[in-house]
Amino acid sequence: MNDTVVTLVGNAATGVEYRETPTGGVARFRFAVTPRRWDRRNSVWTDGSTSFYTVCAWRNLGANLTASVNVGDPLVVHGKLRVRDEAKDGQRRTFVDIDAVSIGHDLTWGTSAFKRVARANPALTERPADASAATSAANSAAASPANAVSGSGAGTDGDTRSVGKPVHTQPWLSEQDGPTTRAGAVAVSAGPL
Repeated sequence: MNDTVVTLVGNAATGVEYRETPTGGVARFRFAVTPRRWDRRNSVWTDGSTSFYTVCAWRNLGANLTASVNVGDPLVVHGKLRVRDEAKDGQRRTFVDIDAVSIGHDLTWGTSAFKRVARANPALTERPADASAATSAANSAAASPANAVSGSGAGTDGDTRSVGKPVHTQPWLSEQDGPTTRAGAVAVSAGPL
């Protein structure tokens, strides 16, 4: 574990190129980092020299990156620094790469909306076999009419739908991702997640 881990703030200098490899998909793009400094003598902000990095993102991060990032987007890139030297046409050239662990938009410059991606592999979203029986029992208990909120004053407009905690089969979802309980409604517990 002698990796150099860095976090860079800058802009996407090129479009994201995505390709499939035998070990999974990889996305690549060039990332520009330009430091800004306050010039006390002239009382203005000045740009320093721009450093360019090649950022690589593998598998799900690469696929999500391809769908999310455009040229010029302000980004925060966190990953492992790799410096390599190559000889080309008799000249030694140094390349600086980042193997990205996490990439996100820099919200200092604008807003961004997160959208969860459905996984194609069901093994990623299913619970182990021993927990599946408990999950199905909790789901059926939450949906039964005995647990439904009656329209007798519990809701504000006589709503007869069942209101309760969502039971998720995806471990990365939280209770905040489900429907919220209206004011005055009775919440029904669906059991442990």
